Amino acid sequence: MAEEITYVDFERVDIRIGTIVEASAFPETRKPAIKLVIDFGPEIGLKKSSAQITVHYALESLIGRQVLGVVNFPPRQIGPFRSEVLTLGFEDENGAIVLAGVERPVPNGRKMM
Repeated sequence: MAEEITYVDFERVDIRIGTIVEASAFPETRKPAIKLVIDFGPEIGLKKSSAQITVHYALESLIGRQVLGVVNFPPRQIGPFRSEVLTLGFEDENGAIVLAGVERPVPNGRKMM
């Protein structure tokens, strides 16, 4: 378990819900990944992300899926691609990523409380 934090620390991490609107292969990476464009609503807009989710997800299955993302990390250059959002997920028993999501649809851009 990680070191305890305060609620104020948690509030600094801006986790929002967004809908994947584009997904494309990203063969230039060392580990297999998918390039995503995620709609975080009118306040934040469209953001790009690279996610190592190729084990459990086909490109076409990702469009329309709502995902959680950290929107206030600085962008990260991954090869020729600039990732603007950290898409959240969990490792399964084999280390493959399973996306974090919501049980019911939520308006894009809503902040995790």
